[in-house]
Amino acid sequence: MTEIATLSTDGDISTIVLDDGKVNVCSLEMLESIQQCLAEVPKDKGALIVRGREGIFSAGFDLKTIQGEDAEKSKKMVEMGMKTMHDLYTFPRPVIMAVTGHTIAMGLFIVCCGDYRIALEGKFVAQANEVRNNMDIPSPIMEVAESRIDKKHVYSVLYHADPYPFDKCIEAGLLDEIVSPSDFEKRIMEKAEDLATLGHPHYFKTKQAHQRPLLKAISNALPA
Repeated sequence: MTEIATLSTDGDISTIVLDDGKVNVCSLEMLESIQQCLAEVPKDKGALIVRGREGIFSAGFDLKTIQGEDAEKSKKMVEMGMKTMHDLYTFPRPVIMAVTGHTIAMGLFIVCCGDYRIALEGKFVAQANEVRNNMDIPSPIMEVAESRIDKKHVYSVLYHADPYPFDKCIEAGLLDEIVSPSDFEKRIMEKAEDLATLGHPHYFKTKQAHQRPLLKAISNALPA
Protein backbone atom coordinates (compact mmCIF):
# COMPACT_ATOMS: atom_id res chain seq x y z
CA MET A 1 0.00 0.00 0.00
CA THR A 2 1.27 3.49 -0.83
CA GLU A 3 2.34 5.35 2.27
CA ILE A 4 0.04 8.37 2.14
CA ALA A 5 0.41 8.87 5.88
CA THR A 6 4.01 8.72 7.08
CA LEU A 7 5.52 8.66 10.55
CA SER A 8 8.72 10.34 11.70
CA THR A 9 10.22 10.89 15.14
CA ASP A 10 12.35 13.60 16.68
CA GLY A 11 13.23 12.71 20.27
CA ASP A 12 9.95 12.22 22.12
CA ILE A 13 7.93 13.89 19.34
CA SER A 14 6.17 11.72 16.76
CA THR A 15 4.77 13.30 13.60
CA ILE A 16 2.23 11.81 11.21
CA VAL A 17 2.10 13.64 7.88
CA LEU A 18 -0.96 13.20 5.66
CA ASP A 19 -0.10 13.61 1.99
CA ASP A 20 -1.94 11.94 -0.87
CA GLY A 21 -0.57 14.46 -3.35
CA LYS A 22 -4.02 16.00 -3.81
CA VAL A 23 -6.52 17.16 -1.16
CA ASN A 24 -5.89 14.50 1.50
CA VAL A 25 -9.27 12.83 1.31
CA CYS A 26 -10.00 10.36 4.10
CA SER A 27 -10.02 7.40 1.73
CA LEU A 28 -9.89 3.87 3.05
CA GLU A 29 -6.23 3.77 2.02
CA MET A 30 -5.45 7.02 3.87
CA LEU A 31 -7.23 5.85 7.03
CA GLU A 32 -5.50 2.47 6.98
CA SER A 33 -2.18 4.25 6.55
CA ILE A 34 -2.94 6.49 9.55
CA GLN A 35 -3.78 3.42 11.61
CA GLN A 36 -0.45 1.81 10.70
CA CYS A 37 1.35 4.95 11.87
CA LEU A 38 -0.63 5.19 15.11
CA ALA A 39 0.31 1.61 15.96
CA GLU A 40 3.97 2.66 16.08
CA VAL A 41 3.61 5.84 18.15
CA PRO A 42 4.61 5.48 21.83
CA LYS A 43 1.59 5.52 24.13
CA ASP A 44 3.46 6.15 27.38
CA LYS A 45 5.69 9.13 26.59
CA GLY A 46 6.12 12.12 24.32
CA ALA A 47 3.56 13.84 22.13
CA LEU A 48 2.03 13.31 18.69
CA ILE A 49 1.73 15.84 15.87
CA VAL A 50 -0.71 15.21 13.01
CA ARG A 51 -0.30 17.51 10.03
CA GLY A 52 -1.53 17.90 6.48
CA ARG A 53 0.19 18.89 3.27
CA GLU A 54 0.77 22.42 2.01
CA GLY A 55 -2.53 24.29 1.71
CA ILE A 56 -4.78 21.47 2.88
CA PHE A 57 -5.19 19.47 6.06
CA SER A 58 -7.95 17.23 4.71
CA ALA A 59 -10.99 17.54 2.48
CA GLY A 60 -12.89 14.82 4.36
CA PHE A 61 -14.21 11.44 3.31
CA ASP A 62 -13.63 10.28 -0.25
CA LEU A 63 -16.99 11.12 -1.85
CA LYS A 64 -16.17 9.01 -4.91
CA THR A 65 -16.14 5.96 -2.67
CA ILE A 66 -19.32 6.99 -0.84
CA GLN A 67 -21.14 7.60 -4.13
CA GLY A 68 -19.61 4.59 -5.90
CA GLU A 69 -20.95 1.11 -6.46
CA ASP A 70 -18.79 -0.68 -3.89
CA ALA A 71 -21.04 -0.42 -0.84
CA GLU A 72 -18.81 -2.67 1.24
CA LYS A 73 -15.76 -0.46 0.67
CA SER A 74 -17.79 2.64 1.50
CA LYS A 75 -19.02 1.06 4.73
CA LYS A 76 -15.51 -0.02 5.67
CA MET A 77 -14.15 3.47 4.96
CA VAL A 78 -16.74 5.13 7.21
CA GLU A 79 -16.12 2.61 9.98
CA MET A 80 -12.37 3.17 9.69
CA GLY A 81 -12.97 6.91 9.86
CA MET A 82 -14.93 6.46 13.09
CA LYS A 83 -12.17 4.29 14.54
CA THR A 84 -9.49 6.80 13.56
CA MET A 85 -11.40 9.63 15.22
CA HIS A 86 -11.85 7.50 18.34
CA ASP A 87 -8.18 6.53 18.47
CA LEU A 88 -6.98 10.13 18.06
CA TYR A 89 -9.54 11.56 20.48
CA THR A 90 -8.61 9.04 23.20
CA PHE A 91 -4.88 8.85 22.45
CA PRO A 92 -3.02 8.51 25.77
CA ARG A 93 -0.50 11.27 25.00
CA PRO A 94 -1.04 14.89 23.90
CA VAL A 95 -2.07 15.25 20.24
CA ILE A 96 -1.24 18.48 18.40
CA MET A 97 -3.04 19.12 15.12
CA ALA A 98 -0.91 21.15 12.69
CA VAL A 99 -3.61 22.55 10.41
CA THR A 100 -1.70 23.39 7.24
CA GLY A 101 -4.67 24.65 5.23
CA HIS A 102 -8.33 24.00 4.48
CA THR A 103 -9.97 21.43 6.72
CA ILE A 104 -13.34 20.16 5.54
CA ALA A 105 -15.96 17.67 6.78
CA MET A 106 -14.21 14.62 8.29
CA GLY A 107 -10.96 16.56 8.06
CA LEU A 108 -12.41 19.14 10.44
CA PHE A 109 -13.72 16.45 12.77
CA ILE A 110 -10.27 14.86 12.92
CA VAL A 111 -8.89 18.28 13.86
CA CYS A 112 -11.48 18.41 16.65
CA CYS A 113 -9.89 15.24 18.08
CA GLY A 114 -6.65 17.05 18.83
CA ASP A 115 -5.74 18.28 22.30
CA TYR A 116 -4.27 21.45 20.81
CA ARG A 117 -4.87 22.80 17.31
CA ILE A 118 -2.39 25.16 15.64
CA ALA A 119 -3.33 26.53 12.23
CA LEU A 120 -1.31 28.21 9.51
CA GLU A 121 -2.34 31.82 8.93
CA GLY A 122 -3.85 32.28 5.48
CA LYS A 123 -7.01 32.43 3.41
CA PHE A 124 -8.19 29.01 4.53
CA VAL A 125 -11.55 27.75 5.76
CA ALA A 126 -12.85 25.12 8.12
CA GLN A 127 -16.24 23.70 7.22
CA ALA A 128 -18.45 20.81 8.23
CA ASN A 129 -20.25 20.76 4.87
CA GLU A 130 -22.19 17.50 5.26
CA VAL A 131 -25.69 19.02 5.38
CA ARG A 132 -24.99 21.14 2.28
CA ASN A 133 -24.02 17.89 0.52
CA ASN A 134 -27.28 16.19 1.57
CA MET A 135 -25.56 14.10 4.23
CA ASP A 136 -26.17 13.86 7.95
CA ILE A 137 -23.56 13.87 10.69
CA PRO A 138 -23.57 10.64 12.75
CA SER A 139 -24.10 11.08 16.48
CA PRO A 140 -20.59 9.92 17.54
CA ILE A 141 -19.03 12.61 15.34
CA MET A 142 -21.50 15.15 16.72
CA GLU A 143 -20.46 14.20 20.26
CA VAL A 144 -16.80 14.92 19.54
CA ALA A 145 -17.53 18.10 17.58
CA GLU A 146 -19.87 19.52 20.19
CA SER A 147 -17.28 18.88 22.89
CA ARG A 148 -14.99 21.38 21.14
CA ILE A 149 -17.28 23.88 19.40
CA ASP A 150 -18.44 26.94 21.32
CA LYS A 151 -22.18 26.61 22.02
CA LYS A 152 -22.93 29.89 20.23
CA HIS A 153 -21.57 28.40 17.00
CA VAL A 154 -22.99 24.85 17.05
CA TYR A 155 -25.94 25.68 14.79
CA SER A 156 -23.81 27.63 12.35
CA VAL A 157 -21.03 25.02 12.14
CA LEU A 158 -23.01 21.78 12.27
CA TYR A 159 -26.62 22.50 11.28
CA HIS A 160 -26.07 25.22 8.69
CA ALA A 161 -22.68 23.99 7.41
CA ASP A 162 -21.28 27.51 7.22
CA PRO A 163 -17.66 27.93 6.09
CA TYR A 164 -15.45 29.50 8.75
CA PRO A 165 -12.41 31.54 7.74
CA PHE A 166 -9.53 30.67 10.05
CA ASP A 167 -9.67 34.09 11.70
CA LYS A 168 -13.14 33.18 13.05
CA CYS A 169 -12.23 29.65 14.10
CA ILE A 170 -10.71 30.38 17.49
CA GLU A 171 -13.86 32.13 18.70
CA ALA A 172 -15.91 29.19 17.40
CA GLY A 173 -13.75 26.62 19.19
CA LEU A 174 -12.51 25.01 15.97
CA LEU A 175 -8.87 26.06 16.47
CA ASP A 176 -6.71 27.10 19.40
CA GLU A 177 -4.06 29.20 17.73
CA ILE A 178 -3.22 30.73 14.34
CA VAL A 179 0.43 31.30 13.49
CA SER A 180 2.18 33.16 10.68
CA PRO A 181 4.00 31.10 8.05
CA SER A 182 7.38 32.30 9.34
CA ASP A 183 6.72 30.97 12.86
CA PHE A 184 4.48 27.99 12.09
CA GLU A 185 7.03 25.16 12.24
CA LYS A 186 8.77 26.58 15.30
CA ARG A 187 5.50 27.00 17.18
CA ILE A 188 4.32 23.46 16.44
CA MET A 189 7.50 21.94 17.86
CA GLU A 190 7.55 24.35 20.77
CA LYS A 191 4.04 23.31 21.80
CA ALA A 192 4.69 19.61 21.21
CA GLU A 193 7.88 19.69 23.28
CA ASP A 194 6.07 21.44 26.11
CA LEU A 195 3.12 19.00 26.17
CA ALA A 196 5.49 16.05 25.88
CA THR A 197 6.75 16.86 29.38
CA LEU A 198 3.35 16.13 30.95
CA GLY A 199 3.54 13.01 33.09
CA HIS A 200 2.26 9.57 32.22
CA PRO A 201 -0.20 8.06 33.08
CA HIS A 202 -1.51 11.25 34.71
CA TYR A 203 -2.28 12.96 31.40
CA PHE A 204 -4.08 9.87 30.13
CA LYS A 205 -6.12 9.43 33.31
CA THR A 206 -7.15 13.08 33.26
CA LYS A 207 -8.21 12.78 29.62
CA GLN A 208 -10.17 9.61 30.39
CA ALA A 209 -12.01 11.26 33.26
CA HIS A 210 -13.00 14.20 31.08
CA GLN A 211 -14.03 12.13 28.06
CA ARG A 212 -15.86 9.30 29.84
CA PRO A 213 -19.40 10.71 29.34
CA LEU A 214 -18.86 10.85 25.57
CA LEU A 215 -17.08 7.59 24.94
CA LYS A 216 -20.06 5.25 25.20
CA ALA A 217 -21.85 6.98 22.31
CA ILE A 218 -18.67 7.00 20.24
CA SER A 219 -17.82 3.36 20.94
CA ASN A 220 -21.33 2.17 20.06
CA ALA A 221 -20.80 3.30 16.47
CA LEU A 222 -17.53 1.45 16.01
CA PRO A 223 -17.37 -1.92 14.29
CA ALA A 224 -17.09 -4.89 16.65
